[in-house]
Amino acid sequence: MDLTYTEQDVAFREEVRAFLRDKLPADIKDKVLRHQRLEKDDYIRWHKALDEQGWGAPSWPREHGGTGWNPLQRLIFEIECYTAGAPRLLPFGLTMIGPVLMKYASQAQKDYFLPRIIKMQDWWCQGYSEPGAGSDLASLKTRAVRDGDHYVVNGQKTWNTLGQHADWIFCLVRTDAQAKLQEGISMLLIDMKTPGITVRPIVTLDGGAEINEVWLEDVRVPVENLVGEENKGWTYAKYLLGHERTNIAGLGHCNRELTLLKQQAREVKGSDGRPLFEDVRIRDRIARVEMDIMALEMLLLRVATAAAGTNPATEASILKIRGSEIQQNLAMLQMEVAGAYAWPYSPDWMHAGAAEQGPGPAFAAGNAAGYFDMRKTTIYGGSTEIQKNIIAKIVLG
Repeated sequence: MDLTYTEQDVAFREEVRAFLRDKLPADIKDKVLRHQRLEKDDYIRWHKALDEQGWGAPSWPREHGGTGWNPLQRLIFEIECYTAGAPRLLPFGLTMIGPVLMKYASQAQKDYFLPRIIKMQDWWCQGYSEPGAGSDLASLKTRAVRDGDHYVVNGQKTWNTLGQHADWIFCLVRTDAQAKLQEGISMLLIDMKTPGITVRPIVTLDGGAEINEVWLEDVRVPVENLVGEENKGWTYAKYLLGHERTNIAGLGHCNRELTLLKQQAREVKGSDGRPLFEDVRIRDRIARVEMDIMALEMLLLRVATAAAGTNPATEASILKIRGSEIQQNLAMLQMEVAGAYAWPYSPDWMHAGAAEQGPGPAFAAGNAAGYFDMRKTTIYGGSTEIQKNIIAKIVLG
């Protein structure tokens, strides 16, 4: 799948490809293409390589230390990185709290945090969902009570991704228990080393533990770590979610997995001895998902072009729905191509250096891992049902 590129676009794409050939570590690339688990150091090494190139914040404006790339350049960069087997850029700093800080934070917060995000000096995580406040986020109960020049925070957050590695957490807390649900919420930036914070892993379907529950017990947070105004956190939360949902669309991921799917379908033979790719039923299903990816790309370009200074909530929700569904469809097709060889899946295979799992194609275990991992995409970042409610409310009133 290709766009119509200008000479400048082609030159930029070749620059990105050359960088990836020279600077993407082979061991990281191998893990990504085999659907194996990345370690903290893998992410940090890749982010630092990008920072050394001046590409540490591909979606940020130059005034905040970013590349200043236009939407098409950002899309080319994402597609080429994913296709080459690069890890995803950690979204928590770059595409979630980063844009919020640019728009709403104090100058002191911008000056301190933004450069550290680009250089990967701070690993961020998200403190939004709670056991009783997932899709209904406004029902959150984590409390922050003002005590002099600190807030004292008590509560529990869940479905926290990669919080075991994090230096900081951006956290939604209730600062006014008497106000209407959305009106009594604030956003705090909390150092994860603060006494009273406990991170406990949650094991997922693929046997991994990349998500956690986070307990906060009498955690003291300096008042200067409040983002914007007290009790205005719901505004900042919605702004962040628009960026998160656009990112979840995962166009680069979809392109890479489509390429892998086609390669696998050519490698595996059916009962008639011919490659599965020659089966018209398989080719039809691959063609359908490829058309879905093309439509996703066009919508993403439209949103990216119009998104400067705005927060396109409806389009972000559409992208989140379609992107997450396509990722699941690709994982399902990969699982079917691997067939029975993917059934005896063991989580131990996810660690680099693990022995190949049983007979059959080498990619079978990775396909199983990817399938289990992708089941979550229609839930995190706001479930599909919630996204449809948002679209209906905005479009239909």
